[in-house]
Amino acid sequence: MTKKKKYQPLDAMDYPRFEGIRTFMRLPHIEVLDDADFAIIGAPFDTGGTFRVGARFGPAGIRDNSLLLRPYNPAQQIGIFDYCSGIDYGDIPVVPGYIQESHKKIEVGAKAIFDSRTIPIFMGGDHSVSLPILRAIKQKFGPVALIHFDAHCDLWHGYFNKKDTHGTPFRRALEENLIDSARSSQIGLRGPLYDEGDHQMPTEAGLMAITGPELHRMGIDKAIRKIKARVGRGPAYLTFDIDFVDPAYAPGTGTPEAGGFTGYDSISLVRGLTDIDFIGYDMVEVMPAYDPANVTCLLAANIIYEFISLIALQKRGNSN
Repeated sequence: MTKKKKYQPLDAMDYPRFEGIRTFMRLPHIEVLDDADFAIIGAPFDTGGTFRVGARFGPAGIRDNSLLLRPYNPAQQIGIFDYCSGIDYGDIPVVPGYIQESHKKIEVGAKAIFDSRTIPIFMGGDHSVSLPILRAIKQKFGPVALIHFDAHCDLWHGYFNKKDTHGTPFRRALEENLIDSARSSQIGLRGPLYDEGDHQMPTEAGLMAITGPELHRMGIDKAIRKIKARVGRGPAYLTFDIDFVDPAYAPGTGTPEAGGFTGYDSISLVRGLTDIDFIGYDMVEVMPAYDPANVTCLLAANIIYEFISLIALQKRGNSN
């Protein structure tokens, strides 16, 4: 029997799930990274939003709806805490209303995580928070492969003559050589655009794009094979905008787009991304105020659970 790791959730047989301070999956809230294989970290900044706002409350909403997550993942056939020690690190402080100052704080906070051996899972916040995280990553790993699930490419040059919004992080990341475009993918892109040039932006940037309609036609298994072939070897970062999911299943987001994917589709895609050297993850654009019955927050928590399961699978593979 594998010895349990140091940090793991409270036992629901000892403490009912409605008890205790809200942390992700009822993990211990600890700000020391020693002995932590992964850390859940909030980045509650949403002033980069250009339509609905409210993703600053995303980390709290996801934590509140993670209480029913259990330590054994039957789909992946792994007991997470047989191989992983995990903590809820809390939130990185931000400066509401000030994007550059907040991004700097997120970059500094993220760098401390990446400088350790702990794999971070960030909860936004709007999608602009991925940019300072990628800046922190480059300082440790150099340019990484990006696996990006989203209805939107987030490659806009700017908005109202400003460079940084939740629609521009990956344009800036390419300009700053933070990601390796030859190994990177954008999956689920869909919805009306301003012109044909917008549709061509991912290809012109050197990224592999799988649009929403293409993903519906090809199916999940083929998409997983294409993503994994594209990544190859080397470090990778996964960013998941909840608007990848159809608003029927995830209404609580800032820029919902019809024609998306079910919760099962989304979980299955993440489950399939085994044998990739992930050094970090994020979940962004979750807005509890637009989330009747907490269905978006619940799904986001379950997708993060699959991120954690991938980390456990990595750890198990490394121990064999």
